[in-house]
Order: sequence, then structure tokens, then C-alpha cells
Amino acid sequence: MKPRPDKQFILDSLAAMARGAGRPPSRREFLSRSEISEYAVIKSFPSWNAALEAAGLAAYTRNVRLEDKELLEDWGQTVRRNRGIPTCRAYHQLGKFGLRTIENRFGAWSQVPEVFRKFAQGKREWADVLALLPAPAAKPSPQRGRSPAPNALASRAVAPAFLPERFSQSNKNCSLPSKIRYRTLHGRPTYGQPMDFRGLRHEPVNEQGVVLLFGMVAKELGYTVEAVQSGFPDCEAKRQIAPQRWQRVHLEFEFESRNFRGHGHPVTGCDVIVCWRHNWPDCPPHLEILELSSLIKSLPTSNA
Repeated sequence: MKPRPDKQFILDSLAAMARGAGRPPSRREFLSRSEISEYAVIKSFPSWNAALEAAGLAAYTRNVRLEDKELLEDWGQTVRRNRGIPTCRAYHQLGKFGLRTIENRFGAWSQVPEVFRKFAQGKREWADVLALLPAPAAKPSPQRGRSPAPNALASRAVAPAFLPERFSQSNKNCSLPSKIRYRTLHGRPTYGQPMDFRGLRHEPVNEQGVVLLFGMVAKELGYTVEAVQSGFPDCEAKRQIAPQRWQRVHLEFEFESRNFRGHGHPVTGCDVIVCWRHNWPDCPPHLEILELSSLIKSLPTSNA
């Protein structure tokens, strides 16, 4: 195993990269080109700007919201370089922005191709990229139904028009079979399955939901949170290991455990993956998995 780069080595690497580029490197550029892990950097410096300042470089002060156009154009250029839709790991290596930035803006990673398709539709400069995307799902053709009776048209209790034809007025109160799927209405938020756990009405659908839920149950799971940050690892906490004895642990939040691998995190900088769903069977054995979807089943649904 290679020794972790020390503080001076990181500073020398920063200065050398800045000389070659004629400007201070971004955090992503530095991590991808220097092969120094993010964990090594945050162990030596409290922030990226602090590392730049220690190297005698101008701090990164851009603090404005990125435009959707800028994010989507970078994603499209990554598809072009990758010759196909990139995995999270590929985008981490080829793209300019953070995976969380993309997912926070456009939803799950699997939804980004459709968002990009709408953005690039009719723009000739993106024709080659659109050709690399899978064809959009075909919309079901409308079924021909029987004309409703006049008294049905006048009734306020008529079955909604969007229900499949077999759901008639006589069974309108029946629950829908699991195979029924309705089209997505664009521009509206989506929610997880209803669960009504202590005021959280729906299951998490992203990493932010996992962070919120963990904060609600951390004490009952035996954790005290020391700090939360945007860099890797996400959280520093302590947990009791014996009577009157506690130990420090590093946690990384993920919606699904396998996202840890897709985000390109080093396995040496984390002790516990806190996730909603564990779906990484080849997870390194030294990484503990805290699967909240299973754990909350043993907890009371109300604080009362």
C-alpha cells in the first residue's frame, strides 16, 4: 500500500499543477490528475480553499449557482468522450462537476439522459450525442372506449378519465394493481413510497433523504454526530463501544450502498456506509453497512 501523501507533497503538487495550467486547479482537476485521494487532502487541510491558500494560490471564490445549461453541456460532452452514457465512475473521471450537483439538480442519475434529450432537442451541435442515447420509451397509444351514458357525464362521482377502462364506477374504491403505471407529469416533484415515519411522510429517494432520516434516528442507533461536511467522508461521529467508552467513526451517506463505488470514493477513508438500500454484494468486508430501510422497522414510528 502506498503511503498517504503528506501536507508538503500536496502543496508541491498543487503549485506544480498551477504552473503548468497557468491558474489554480479546481478540486476535481487536482484529484483526477494528481492521483492524490480526497481523503488525503481533507486530512491535511480543512477546506479546498485552505489548501490553495497554503500553496500561495488564489482561493476559489466562485459562489454562484451553476446554470442548468452548463451542467447539461458538460454531461453531453462526457457522453461524447465516453461514446455512450457514462456511469457515475466514468463521469467522476471525465466530467467537470460533482455527481451530487448533477443529481441534486436533475434527480436520479438514470433520469439525466431524458433531461438532456429535452435540452438538446433540435440543436445540431448535439446531434451526435443524441444518437448515443437510448430511444425514449414509446408512449402508449390511447385505447378506444365506449361512449359514456348521458347520466354518467352529469355525475360528479364518475371515475377519473385517467383510470384504465376496466376500472369502472362499480370498483372505483378498489386499490390499483401494482402493474398499473401512469405517465410522469414533468415539472413536478416525485416522492418515495408512503411510510409516515415520525413526520417523514415518504421513503427517501436520494442521498439528502438518507441524511435527514439518519439525523432523526442517530441517537437511537447509538451515534452522536460531531460534524457533517460536503467532502468525503460526509460525517464524523462517535459511538459507544463499551461502558463509558466511545470511539470515533467516519460515515458516508448514499441512497444505495453501491453508489459509494460509483462515486469513486476511496475505501480507506470511511468506516460505515449509511444508506436507504443495501445493494452492493461485493462491498469490502471492512466497510459496515447501515441500511436504514431495515433498521427503522424495529423503531417506533412516532416519538410520542
